[in-house]
Amino acid sequence: MRARQFAAVAMAAALALGAAACGSDSEKKEAESKPLAQRAKESGKLVVGIKFDQPALGLKKPDGTYEGFDVDVARYVAKELGVQASGITFKEARSENRESFLASNQVDIIFATYSITDSRKPKVTFGGPYYVAHQDTMVLADNKDITKATDLKGKKLCRAAGSNSWRRITDPPPDGKLNIDAELVDATGYSDCVAKLKSGSLDAVTTDDLILAGFANQQKGAFKVISDPFTDEKYGVGLKKGDLETCEAVNKALTKMYSDGTAQQLLQKHFGGTGLKFTTTVPQFEGCA
Repeated sequence: MRARQFAAVAMAAALALGAAACGSDSEKKEAESKPLAQRAKESGKLVVGIKFDQPALGLKKPDGTYEGFDVDVARYVAKELGVQASGITFKEARSENRESFLASNQVDIIFATYSITDSRKPKVTFGGPYYVAHQDTMVLADNKDITKATDLKGKKLCRAAGSNSWRRITDPPPDGKLNIDAELVDATGYSDCVAKLKSGSLDAVTTDDLILAGFANQQKGAFKVISDPFTDEKYGVGLKKGDLETCEAVNKALTKMYSDGTAQQLLQKHFGGTGLKFTTTVPQFEGCA
């Protein structure tokens, strides 16, 4: 008798747990189906994807805090969406996993030098851009052979995982730009590219001027940016595909950020003294799609 009673109690408990789990899964799916702007306002929380290794843009410091232009823009937009800084969880979003992180809900939103490109639009809804950078090239400070982008022919050029910047040099239009035959050297990311450049394993690193300026400023005197820009790199705010309501809310926040002078203050804070000329007017938005 006692055995049958124990079995019945155990079965009832298992069914209750199963029902609770099903309810939990159902509630999770229902929450994830809501626009991010609505979820953020209700919960006061956001998981934000940023780079952890890009000085002046997205950098995780030894003490566990975060700094950079992307970080500050993310905090500004989050506040406009109803999320205070204390409600933000920053997660590393490397170039090669940004799309998969959004699709699998590992992050809610991405601010990570995420250039808006035609190849990415089918997978991601982009707010912004929040800034338009320009691709340039960085070499060692004493390099006299590379003074313009076309001098990269036959040189060792960094190919950072998940980034398309090297294609602008080596591929023809429409995916590329210059169609130059350079020797590609693989790297895990741009911090790895810079380390290889410093060690002499390659001749140049080419990517957005803000990224290069951050690295050059971090190690003053070691590198120089050749100041021969040849593309527009539209930094978009990455959102899960189809979340147009949040995209519109993000664009509204970015417009306010430029109108109230915050964008200019942040650019000066992170890139002042690097020689870059800042654009301080609201960028032309791509339109939410």
